[in-house]
Amino acid sequence: MTGHIYGDVILEQHVRLFRGAMGAEFLFMDDNVRPHRANIVNECLQSEDITRMDWPAYSPDLNPIEHVWDMLGRRIAARQPPPTYLPEFRRALLDEWCNIPQDQINDLILSMPRHCKACIASSGRHTPY
Repeated sequence: MTGHIYGDVILEQHVRLFRGAMGAEFLFMDDNVRPHRANIVNECLQSEDITRMDWPAYSPDLNPIEHVWDMLGRRIAARQPPPTYLPEFRRALLDEWCNIPQDQINDLILSMPRHCKACIASSGRHTPY
C-alpha cells in the first residue's frame, strides 16, 4: 500500500466520513507504518481537520484490530484446502471475516483495560497479550 492508496481508499472513503459523523471530538489512531506517515496523508488529515493520536516510534501494539487480523489469518490458514488463487482468496477472506463471532470481538474490546495495565506495568516491554 502506498500513501496515495491509503489516502484515497482509507482516509477519503472511510475516516473522513466517520470523523464527520463523530464530530470535533474525533481522534484518529493509526501507527507509524510508512504509508500512514506520507506527506500526502498528513496533508489530507490536516485539510480535513482530523486530529491524529500521537504514536511513539517504538510502542507496544495496543490496537485490538491487530488481534482481529491475527484471528482472520489463522482462520484462512486453517482452511482445507487453502485458497490457491486470488479470487478464491478474496472470497475466503470475506467468508472468514463475516464468520468471526461477535463475542470474540467484544472480548477483545473488553480486554483493553487489562491489556493497557499490563503494558504500563511492563514499562512498554513485552506483555503476554
